This record gives sequence, C-alpha cells and structure tokens, in this order.
Amino acid sequence: MTTPTGHFYGVGLGPGDPELITVKAARLVASADVVAYHAGVGKQSNARRIAADLIPADAIEEELRYPVTTGSTAHPGGYAGAIAEFYEESAARLATHLEAGRTVVLLAEGDPLFYGSFMYMHDRLADRFPTEIVPGVPAFAAATAAVASPLVRQTDVLTILPGTLPEPELARRLADTDGAIIMKLGRTFPAVRSALEQAGRLEHALYVERASMPAERWLPVSEVDPSSVPYFSLIVVTGDSRHAEPTGRRATVPATVAGSTAGELLVVGLGPGPDAWITPEVTEALASVDHVVGYAPYVNRVPQRAGLTRHASGNTVELDRSRLALDLARAGEKVAVVSGGDAGVFGMAAAVLEAAEDPAYADVAVRVLPGMSAVQAVAARAGAPIGGDFAVMSLSDRLKPWSVIERRLRAVAAADLVLAIYNPASRSRTSQVVEAQKVLLEHLPTDTVVVVGRDVGRGEESLEVTTLSGLDAASIDMKCLLIIGSSGTRRSASGAVWTSRSTPTAPEPFAQPSDERSRAGS
Repeated sequence: MTTPTGHFYGVGLGPGDPELITVKAARLVASADVVAYHAGVGKQSNARRIAADLIPADAIEEELRYPVTTGSTAHPGGYAGAIAEFYEESAARLATHLEAGRTVVLLAEGDPLFYGSFMYMHDRLADRFPTEIVPGVPAFAAATAAVASPLVRQTDVLTILPGTLPEPELARRLADTDGAIIMKLGRTFPAVRSALEQAGRLEHALYVERASMPAERWLPVSEVDPSSVPYFSLIVVTGDSRHAEPTGRRATVPATVAGSTAGELLVVGLGPGPDAWITPEVTEALASVDHVVGYAPYVNRVPQRAGLTRHASGNTVELDRSRLALDLARAGEKVAVVSGGDAGVFGMAAAVLEAAEDPAYADVAVRVLPGMSAVQAVAARAGAPIGGDFAVMSLSDRLKPWSVIERRLRAVAAADLVLAIYNPASRSRTSQVVEAQKVLLEHLPTDTVVVVGRDVGRGEESLEVTTLSGLDAASIDMKCLLIIGSSGTRRSASGAVWTSRSTPTAPEPFAQPSDERSRAGS
C-alpha cells in the first residue's frame, strides 16, 4: 500500500502589494501546514513580508536562505556549485515534510515561473510529489500600471530581457523589438543605460522602483543615479515610444524629396562566422550607415549603435529586401545590405543588382564589398583542397530545377574539378545530397577525398575528412559545406588535404551513361 504524500504548491504573491495576492493564493497560504520562502544573504524574505498576515500561527516555517549572492564564495564549485548544493539541500528539507503528508506552500514573489527560485524546487520535487503552480501578477505588470502607459498594442512585439545580457546583445535586442521590459538591474544598470542609448530607446525608457510597494517611484532612465538602483527595479520601454520616434524604427521609407541626391547602397559580406573574419573595410562601412538590411541572423551580427535602424527579414524574400534597401538609398539614406560569407557567392549582391535593373533605381549606385566565403574557411581548416581549379555549386533547387543541378554535377565530374557544395541539405531538403552522391559515384572513384565542414568558425565547429563512398549523406545538414576532391587531391601524412596546382595529363573523356549517349546521338 502506497503511503499518501503531501501536496506541493508554488504560489505567486504578486509584485509586493498584499492586495495583489490572488484569492486562490491567499486560500492556500492560509491553510498550509508548511510555509517556505527564500531569503537573501543578511536580508529578510520579501515573499514572507507580502504574505505575513495570511500565514497560520501553527504553520511550520522553512526559511531557505541563500548561502551567496553573486559575490565570491569558498565553495570548491564556485558560485554555481554553491547554489546547486543549496537547492539540493532546500529540496531535501521540503521533501521531508511532503513525505510526512504535509501540505507545503513555497512562496514566490511575482509569478513562480518568471525569473523565480521556485522553478529550481519544481525541477527537484515535481516528479516525486503532487505539485500545483498558482500564477501571480508579475512585477512588470505592476510597473506598467505605475507609469500608466500602454506597453504594447495590436501586433507589437514585447521582449523581456535580463539586464545581465552582454551590452551589445542587449542593445541589438532593444533595437529589434517594439516594447521591452528589462529586469535584473542593480549593478548592471550602467551597461543597460548604455545599451538603451545605442538602440535609440533611452529617451522613452522609464525606470520603475519597488512597483506596487509603499516606496514605489518611477522616473526617466536618463535621470536615474546608477548608485541608487536596488534589486526591486526594472525598466519599461513601451511600444508606443518606438512608433513615436521621429525617424521611425519600422521598415518605412522616407519620402523622396525633389532634388535630393540618392545615396550609395553597399552590399557587404560578413564572413562565415567569427567577427575576426569580418574585413576592416566592411567594419568601417557598417559604422557609417544609417540602415542595415538583411536576413535576420546576419543583421543580428551587426553591433547596434545610436542612429542605426535595422531591417531584418526572413530567408526567402531576397528581392523584397533588395527593393527596400534601394528605396531607402534612393531617398538619400546611407544603407548597407548584409550577407553571410561573401555577398557575391550565393548572397545578396546578385539579388540587389537584379532589383536595381528597375529604371526607378537608375540614380542609386550599388557597391559590393567582399567578404570571406565559407568555402575559403572550410578549405583553410582542411589545408588547401582548392589549391587547383575548382567549381562551386549550390544543391538548393529553390531557384533552379534538380535536372539542371544533376547536369552540372556530371559536367564538373567530367572536367575533373574540385567541387565545393553549398546548401547540401535543409529541414525540407533531405534527398538532394543523397542523389548528388549517387551521381558523382557514377563518374568518380569511390576513394575520392571529401571534406565536410560544419559550423566552421563557430563554437560548434567540426571538420571531417572521408571518401565519396564513405560519406554519410544522412548526417549532412544545412550547417555543412562539402568539398569533393579531384584526381589531384591528396591527404598528407599529417592529415592535411591539398590539391596539386598542376595537371600533367588530360582527364579521361567523360563517359555518359548509356541512355544519355543514345539521346545525344539521336
């Protein structure tokens, strides 16, 4: 027979005002056998203060006092080790009560699952004991009520950000959203203020301290003394403020004024990965423009700064993106379109120049700035596989039919060229690399050297050297670039892959399959 256990409740108490506790939360606290709450080093629990009048006189109280904050600790595992040990010990204390059949209520400021400590107890106890979570009013809801300003409207996007993010990342996210809430201030406030300024959002950012509490106050972030910022504070950046900015932050294009001079449109390559691979020329260009246009992951790589407006979009709207950039440049704006790798290698340069054929953009000068391409990065990691003649192809059949791709694969194999393959697979394209391998094996030796580079230049980088027959096509994804060797490609004793610069004899004539020969002679 199974012994009944107690119920575990994570109860949100709201932001501080006891009158903002929900009816359900009040009922559970008032009937609890055990009331638990977290407390900071040398501080009284704010959660207990909020619920003080509801705690039964005969309830067992469990104060879970943190051993450290974010400071130094003598724990051998450092801060992370000390906190993990604390959570384990706290969970064990609560488990003892639950095993005895007692109802345990763990108090949580705001909402239990919103930057709260309750979630760590939930991780350790919910699979062992019946558990229920009671939501609470989050602090940002009380803050926006205090400043009495709509946070977001209609299709506005709200982003909640921890102030502990690196300053450049925080600035980027602030520039890319409509409304924002910034939590976790305190010592992070100076960097947060700087990020707001870089994103052009400082003027309309409001600082709220101790929302819903007796000591509540709010004022513009620009007027806050950084040394006075407590933990119970946050910043509200309303969506309305974004639309109110004179220049606008959406993809709107200024009206072209008669007699105005069209600006120059730059198309730049950011390289395949780390910032160190961005050329000084591109860095200088990006520091001078007012608008950056591109596929969102590439726009995200451009540091945010004051005066810069970002226009990020999806991966299949190249011509729309190009026209937006051209319209901005025609209106006299300084604009850069960004691509990963080199903009001229399966990048935005061709799309921009195609859109620029429209006579409406005759006055817009387009200049392409080179970047390091992915094939160069993978080749360098492997050695020198493109030291001789080579070809570059994309296996994506979004812009060309597979029949064209297959014909070109056969032609490259016949010409005995090293072949670099971009876009070998994606979530929706899983068969192309399998088919390409079959086609190439019809014409190339099974031991042809193959290099597989994945995420080269990034933290997850890997490089594999295999053969054409040994290539595991099922393992290839959208993060890979393949280099298929020629007859002159070798792997040295050190593991480096290289291709001879000389070709002493002509390759054998291309042997077409019998069905193709018959069609060619008909």
